[in-house]
Amino acid sequence: MATRTRKTSRSQRTTRVPRSSLDRHKRQIPTRLGQIRGDRSQRSFARELGVFQQNVNRYENGTTPHADFLITLALQEGVSLDWLLLGRGRPRRR
Repeated sequence: MATRTRKTSRSQRTTRVPRSSLDRHKRQIPTRLGQIRGDRSQRSFARELGVFQQNVNRYENGTTPHADFLITLALQEGVSLDWLLLGRGRPRRR
């Protein structure tokens, strides 16, 4: 089984994250993006974020979004990156 390693503390201790866990989280991102977009068209949503509509379409259809897009989305829409990427916490920051 393929795994990825991440550092968990300054003591250089590592934890293996199973590939299946990473894939499960990645498969949920398009659903959450659609929830954030709501009733807006992909075109208007893309314009608000300063990206092409094709990018929004790709991301909602399973392509992993770039970090710049995710950060812009979090800042402009007031969305928690923890929720967007991992499903943890509340979707919107207060």
